[in-house]
Amino acid sequence: MRELIIAFGLFLFIEGILYALFPSKMKNMLSKLKDIKDGQLRTGGFIFAIIGFVIIWYLKRWKLILKNYY
Repeated sequence: MRELIIAFGLFLFIEGILYALFPSKMKNMLSKLKDIKDGQLRTGGFIFAIIGFVIIWYLKRWKLILKNYY
């Protein structure tokens, strides 16, 4: 549960920094979002979800390997 809260905090931090540093670019990007087809958004979201899952799985697995090694 602790890692989930940390991940959510990191997500909010990154989103906040992007809006704080590049407000006009973020507004422009969000306005272009309506032109993208639902299927493309769904596919992109699915790909990013899988990439995120693989990163988390790999880091958790690596932590277990190192923990057992030392």
